[in-house]
Amino acid sequence: MKKRKLYIAIFITTICALFIVQYQYLKIGLNLAKVQFNKNIGIVSQDIKQDLATKNQLSFLIGSALIKDESHFDLSIASIQDASQYFLNDFIHYRLSANGINTDFTYRLFTRDSSFYLKSPNVFKTNKQLVSYPIELVGYLPTLVKQNVILELQFKDLNSYFLWQLNGLTIPSLLCIIVIIFIFIWVLKSVYWQHKVITTTNAFINNLTHELKTPVFSIGLATKILEDGIDPKKQQFLNIIRQQVERLNTHIDKVLELGKLEFKRNIFNLKTVDFKPCLIKICEDFEALSALQNIQFTYSVNEETLLIKADINHLENAISNILDNAQKYSESPIIHLKTRLIKKQLAIIISDNGIGINKKEKNLIFKKYYRVSNGNLHKVKGYGLGLSYVKEVINKHKGKVKIDSNLGQGTTVTIVIPLVYDGQKK
Repeated sequence: MKKRKLYIAIFITTICALFIVQYQYLKIGLNLAKVQFNKNIGIVSQDIKQDLATKNQLSFLIGSALIKDESHFDLSIASIQDASQYFLNDFIHYRLSANGINTDFTYRLFTRDSSFYLKSPNVFKTNKQLVSYPIELVGYLPTLVKQNVILELQFKDLNSYFLWQLNGLTIPSLLCIIVIIFIFIWVLKSVYWQHKVITTTNAFINNLTHELKTPVFSIGLATKILEDGIDPKKQQFLNIIRQQVERLNTHIDKVLELGKLEFKRNIFNLKTVDFKPCLIKICEDFEALSALQNIQFTYSVNEETLLIKADINHLENAISNILDNAQKYSESPIIHLKTRLIKKQLAIIISDNGIGINKKEKNLIFKKYYRVSNGNLHKVKGYGLGLSYVKEVINKHKGKVKIDSNLGQGTTVTIVIPLVYDGQKK
């Protein structure tokens, strides 16, 4: 729960930071858009001044409308003024569009004392937030009316116009942020749903394994009772039953401890020990079992002391797991275990003549619940827990597990664990 809150807090902080960065970029973009707009307005102003500075059809029509001179037209003054408004509006619109400005505008053409006045056909209903750009005309029109003539362009809500121009920057950024939020929520939901499933599964496995402990204990007790007065010829078989009961009990404990590993609990007690006697005991027990199951098993262990820092129970379980797999995945098992000292490390090498593993599955076999299959059929029954446990145990011993295998050519598993000397690594 604490981690979940931490992840959410980090995510919210990151999203807020992204929004702040986006806002800063937007401000910069708006400022640049304003600078560009003002630059374009300056160009438009110069073009309009030049076009209206001389006497031409448009300036002559506007001048006639200002001084109300209808002598050169077969129209009334009102019609001349209406025509002037529309022609001037179209002219300004053309100049604005030619310079990349495509937004609504109005204009006023007037003198300082407002004795001459001409306005745009379309006028904004409100004067709030209007931005004005006055253009003082020169040439023909001021000379005609003998006063300074000003053409004032007006624009409303330029911020919306600038934002629209920046859509190529803002919309993709906002979409990316929305997608990031969606993916995070989906991943968080999936992760914690899977966590809940794993927790439920572990609870079920723990309950099941605890129930199995009762019959295993009863079998162990029965073998002790049978020892009294047993035929010496059958003693060997009773010993094997006892070994397998102990082994089954160990496997049950291992499954229980796998649940603890899921939650990163520290279940390993590493101590410096001579692992040679333990390894020989593992080999002798497996050799006795192999004799009954028609398995060819041989082993060779270094004669010198093998000091390592280990949790004996877990390391023995890991090695036994690999030996079990070697005999389960072979038709007529031939298994060999040997030890080597490689660069101040103990290497335990277990080779077999089994079915082998293809390259694709070689990278997956250490995942929990994964099992090597033959098509859609699993020839060997199991739960896919063994090698994930082996991997975890060897990692806790600061070692490595290596797989060398080809399909149909057997498998060699190498466990490498650091050696120690007087409590220190060699």
